[in-house]
Amino acid sequence: MDYGKFKYESAMKAREARRNQAHTIIKEIKLRPKIDPHDYETKKGHVVRFLKAGDKVKVTIMFRGREQSRPELGFRLLQRLAEDVTELGFVESQPKQDGRNMIMVIGPHKKKAEAKAEKAAARAGRDDDLASDPVAVEQE
Repeated sequence: MDYGKFKYESAMKAREARRNQAHTIIKEIKLRPKIDPHDYETKKGHVVRFLKAGDKVKVTIMFRGREQSRPELGFRLLQRLAEDVTELGFVESQPKQDGRNMIMVIGPHKKKAEAKAEKAAARAGRDDDLASDPVAVEQE
């Protein structure tokens, strides 16, 4: 057996494995306890987008001034957010007070690689639909 060939093939396998691995990134969303309903929905939309992409989300509630004496408001807000995104992710670390902030981490149900494959399949299906419909291609 040729040792150089063996070494080359093992290096190629290692390179391929590195190329296919997915990096899980922790995205962060910051909220305040007295958040407006529309602003809450917007932030929740960001969390949903991150979880669909397969990323973890660190949700931080920032308390200022007198808000620090009412940590239960932040706790309730985090619980509500966790319930709203329960079909996409799960609570990885329960809400805990960290100085002026309250922190909770939500992890996705599906892995990053699965989310990437699903997104690529959806994109390929959409491209096939456009290619089969010449009228849609002309309009673009």
